[in-house]
Amino acid sequence: MTPLRAIKGMNDVLPDQVGRWQRVERLYARVMSLHGFRELRTPLLEPTPLFVRAMGEATDVVEKEMYAFEHHGDALALRPEGTAGAVRAYIEHSVSQREPIVRWWYAGPMFRAERPQRGRYRQFSQLGAEVFGDEGPGCDAEIIDMLVGFLRELQVPGVEVVVNSLGGAEARARYRAALVEYLTPKASSLSAESQRRLTTNPLRILDSKDDADRAAAQGAPTLIDVLDAGDREHLAKLREALDALGTPYSIDPHLVRGLDYYTRTLFEIRGAHDKLGAGSTLVGGGRYDTLVKDLGGPAVPAIGFAAGLERLLIASDLEGPSSVVDALVAPLGAKAVAAGLQVARDLRGKGIRCEVDTRGTSLKSQLRRANALGARIVLILGDAEIAAGAVQVKDLAAHSQETIQRDQAIRVVVDRLIAAGRTVDSPVKASATDYTAPTTPEEDTP
Repeated sequence: MTPLRAIKGMNDVLPDQVGRWQRVERLYARVMSLHGFRELRTPLLEPTPLFVRAMGEATDVVEKEMYAFEHHGDALALRPEGTAGAVRAYIEHSVSQREPIVRWWYAGPMFRAERPQRGRYRQFSQLGAEVFGDEGPGCDAEIIDMLVGFLRELQVPGVEVVVNSLGGAEARARYRAALVEYLTPKASSLSAESQRRLTTNPLRILDSKDDADRAAAQGAPTLIDVLDAGDREHLAKLREALDALGTPYSIDPHLVRGLDYYTRTLFEIRGAHDKLGAGSTLVGGGRYDTLVKDLGGPAVPAIGFAAGLERLLIASDLEGPSSVVDALVAPLGAKAVAAGLQVARDLRGKGIRCEVDTRGTSLKSQLRRANALGARIVLILGDAEIAAGAVQVKDLAAHSQETIQRDQAIRVVVDRLIAAGRTVDSPVKASATDYTAPTTPEEDTP
């Protein structure tokens, strides 16, 4: 029988890889919490019309990439991005009536039926966030600066910020007309896809990677040329705020993104060019001040961003954790297994990651297992130790070994691990003073 394989573009993440994923996710959650964001979790399945109305019928995502289907008469789609679902939740639960400003972040799988390539998959993980209720350019600048700091913490080399303004709906309509007027005489030189876009979504021609399209767009009018006074002021104040924060950036008047809902501020953050080449965009986002109203909610301004986790992992030099456990309990003989399980339970109760090797193998084999797991401490239990109520504590890094009474061993192991700089994940403060050994009547005697 032919073995079954994962669907192309939908990949397994094995345990030896998950550590890096978790480091990035935890760092992201920490950064977002420091900036006042709270986590949102929305369904993987949403009504197909939600994405059509939010992103636009003429976008590549809606036309070509959505996993959309009918089920029991309902039009459903696997979510291709996070903003539409967040806006739907914001409206459905009347959040605007309770909170004037809302900051949400999310992380999870998204789905697009595009051609798989390095860093781009059909099921991919995305980190994203939305801010509802703040239309100020200071909010935009803070988000951009926050993301630059996040990428630097991930040790992403060559981080650079590119900013543009799409203006409001009126400015965008003017620009669309000006762009069509400029490109129509050159239509025959455009790629077949851009010829189609000339009537459906002409701004996307500026984002084409086709050389002929790029040549045709040279000298085209820019969005900044058609901004009204309010849009220009918003962009100017965004630049002032970024300058005040010391966040380097450049203005790209031809920067566009593939979704219809963007207004005013638009940005991309790029990096790790040597690793990602032309596809070096790591984070993309912008303002969508009319989307909440367009989807049936109140007129609430908003801004959001998204980053593909797989691409961040390619770009980042951050390494995964070096160990799976801090301690291995090594029972020697069948009688020692039960005692070993008890010791391991006590260790875990103090927040120590540990594993019990219950295979009944030799000590040499169990020590190899400890090294493979990155354990610092091995606790050895044999018949002699059980009879004496003791345990041998072997420190692999210090190359030391001593026999300690079982009622003292937990404290000793915790102290050793803390002194070695290992994190003890305990419900109480992780310091040696939090762990006291049981006293005996002799110790209570003055």
